[in-house]
This record gives sequence, structure tokens and C-alpha cells, in this order.
Amino acid sequence: MAAKKSRRLYIIGAGFAGRTLANEIRGKAVFGEVVAFLDDDRGKIGQSVDGIPVLGPIRDVARLLRRKSADEAVIAIPGVSGEHLQDLYAILKKAGFERIRILPGISQIVDGEAHLIQTRSINPQDLLGRTPIAVNLKESLAYLRGKRVLVTGAGGSIGGELCRQLLSGGVERLYLFGHGENSIYQIDRELRILRDEGVGEKTSLVPVIGDLKDRRYMEHIVGRLKADAVFHAAAYKHVPLMEENPVAVIENNFFGTDNLLNAARKRGVKRFVLVSTDKAVEPVSVYGASKYLCERLVLDAARSDTGGAANFMVVRFGNVLGSRGSIVPLFQKQIEKGGPVTITHPDMKRWFMTIPEACSLVLKAGGVGKNGSLYLLDMGEPVAIRDIAEQMIRFSGYEPGIDIKIETVGLRPGERLGENLWASHEKPVDTQYPRIKEIEYHAERPLPFTPEPDIDALLKKLRPVCCFDEASPECYRDAGLLRAILHEAIPTLPACDSALPVNS
Repeated sequence: MAAKKSRRLYIIGAGFAGRTLANEIRGKAVFGEVVAFLDDDRGKIGQSVDGIPVLGPIRDVARLLRRKSADEAVIAIPGVSGEHLQDLYAILKKAGFERIRILPGISQIVDGEAHLIQTRSINPQDLLGRTPIAVNLKESLAYLRGKRVLVTGAGGSIGGELCRQLLSGGVERLYLFGHGENSIYQIDRELRILRDEGVGEKTSLVPVIGDLKDRRYMEHIVGRLKADAVFHAAAYKHVPLMEENPVAVIENNFFGTDNLLNAARKRGVKRFVLVSTDKAVEPVSVYGASKYLCERLVLDAARSDTGGAANFMVVRFGNVLGSRGSIVPLFQKQIEKGGPVTITHPDMKRWFMTIPEACSLVLKAGGVGKNGSLYLLDMGEPVAIRDIAEQMIRFSGYEPGIDIKIETVGLRPGERLGENLWASHEKPVDTQYPRIKEIEYHAERPLPFTPEPDIDALLKKLRPVCCFDEASPECYRDAGLLRAILHEAIPTLPACDSALPVNS
């Protein structure tokens, strides 16, 4: 619903982004009226910007504001640190602002340009993440300017954010590929609204509904689209759910990636970037095993390209805050119903990065990366899941353990207490690009399992399990057989558990 004309807005930050927002609001009175800028810069305090006063310091002046119930605050400081954002949020909440919006991180702002349509309500993950690195999107996406780009899994958390940032990169055509019509419809609509409100350039948006598992279709559609670059973010990824549906995850992730790669190589795609996960490292879940095999598929494809015309690479990172499969949305729902908030183990830790920062670095790596390379995103230090639960409870205005209880429910199938970003035979080395590392391999370091699986042979063994073969009908959808085959190739993955379904 459109904002009422009487709404009064306070813009936090009188810099370029804040002034851009104020000008846009002035041109569209339906958004309301900007009452004042709040800023801590003493050189700006007491000044006036286009007739709008600049008040400050923020901590002192916020409590003195004669605000009304309909007033709202918009934080327009794209480079704000996590600690500063937490301070601002606390100050504004104490001043009585019920509605607080925020501009996206600096990684999504091109040349300081900002639009009100990009603002959204502040949420817990904004306060949980570390300070994201500033990535100049216009510069880092120059390699895609005027190109056709295909994003698989475009309706998902990572795929959708890749698309939002690509919209700002001057690509000629952006293909939104996905299997679910609702998620593709939603991201398509969102991107069109952003584009129509001046975000990015006039990129052509093309939604594509399709199935990675259909080999002939993938070859057909990739040929029709004539994509220059592919960012492969599509995957089944809910670990416990995939433990109960192991055939589905191998069929979709492993065979689907093989189909997409085959089509990309045949149709002359010049750049292919696989989005991978820390769960691919010495995997203990079927999902992790599927992503390990996908990494091998891409790196093997890169090595077989002796012409050197294409760049096929992998970018691996850990958890991201706020994805559909992450704990943040789950914790939010549990807090909303009064608890308890459930954690699997008090000692469980995970790496966390915001989705915008992860996607900015994936896009950066896709441009500077070399054929056949595996890159890691520097995730910082792992964070205790219990700490995140406590911070989210406090964000909601409650006291953990008193107002909202925290319960331990035990590890779920396929989970482990901690994840590793690299295997025993891998060594991450710094690149010239902040928070992007490259994996080097050392022959003297032991492999986690030897010999490494023959990918072509494994595809052949698994095919009758995932795709009906009249010569081997008894193999079809046999989850026990699938796990046995995977365990033989990847010994870190437990053999078939009797507690798991026999068929899936």
C-alpha cells in the first residue's frame, strides 16, 4: 500500500545516498515529507540541504524529536558497519520509531546511486552480520556489460540476489531460470519494479521455467538463449530433508549440473561459475556429497577444455544469513509464537555472511577467476548458533532464557558440529582481491579419500537409480543402493542407515 502523504520521514545520513533519497521523495509526494536529516558529521550539523535541516549528533537529538506515530526513519548510510548499525537501531527504537528502514549494503549501490524502492525494513540479519566489504559493482561487473547472463535457481536466496546485483551491471539480457513458477514470478516482478524505478539499466529480463534434470531440454534451452555466462546457484540444499530424499538430491544436483555443463560446453558458454558450499568438504551428508561431485564436474570440465576459450570455476562459501534454509527465518518464527527457540547443539558453530556480500564476491570472482580454479570466500570467524539465537531474541525485545526459552534438540541427520571450508589436501591462499582466496593443492598432503572417484564411472553407476532403465528396473529409486554407491566413492559419507527410508 502506498505511504500516506502525511507521513514524515527522518533520513539517517546526509551523504550522497541520503540526499538522493530526499530528492526522490520530494518528486513523489505520495512517499511523504522529509522532516530532517540526522547525522554525526559536525561539518554538516546545523546546515540545510535543499531546505531540509541537518540535525545531530544522532544520539543526542533523536530523543528530543517531536515525532508522531506515523513517523519513520530511513538509514541511508550504505557503508555502515555492523556495530554502528546496532547502535543506530538501538537509538532509533529508544526514540520511539516503530518503522525503521534501511538501504541495501554498499555492494548493491552503484556510484552512490540510491532509490527509495531499494529500502526495506531492518531485520535481525542486518545486525548479526559482520561489516561487509565494499565491492564496486560497476567496476567488478564490467566483464558482463552487454552480455547475456543465465542464473539458475534465480528464485532462491542466492540466485535472486545475484539477479538484483546483475541488474545494476549493464548486462544486455538476464535469464531467470528456475523450476518453481511462483519463485520465478516473484523475482521477475521484483526486478521489473526495481528497473522501472531507475535501478540499474534497461536490462531485458527473461523468466525461464525449466528442469535441470531434463538433459535434452537443457541443451535446447541453453542453445536458444545464447548465454555468454552462467551462474549456477540452483540446488536442493536442505540437509535433513535431503537425507530423507537422497535420490532426489543426487538426481537434481549431480545429474542436473552435468546436464547444464554438457549444454554449456556444447553451446559455447564462455564463463561458468558454480556456487558451492562448505558442506562439500569431506561430506557427511548426501547434499554435501552432491555438491562435492558438482565441484568435480566443473573442475574436470575446465581441465578438458584445452582450447582455453572458456572459464569454468567454482566459488565455495559457508552459511549465509537469511537464506530460506538458514536458521534465521526459523528462529524468527519461533520467537513470534513465544518460543521456545530450538538449537541442535550448544557447541554448534557456523560461518555466516550476508547474502549481498556473498553474491558480490561471487560475481567478482566470476570476473577475475581463472579457468579450472576453486575459490573460497573469506567467512571470518565461525559463530556459535546459540549466540545468534540470543541476539535475535534480544532484537525482538525479549530476554533469552527468561522471556523466550532456548531448547537443545540434538543433531539432525547429515549435520555435524562444525564445517570446514577446505579439505586436508587443500590450502587457501590470498588473492589480490579482499576476502577471495584460491585453493592450491599439495601432493604431500593426504587426500581425504583415495583414489578420488571417477566421475564418469559414478554417473554411469548412479544413472539407473535416478533414471528408470528397463535393463535394471530393481535399481530405480533405491536409496540404499544409492548410498552404498556414494559411500564406496566418498567414504566420509556414512553407509546406508537403517533408520533412513529404503526408497526415495
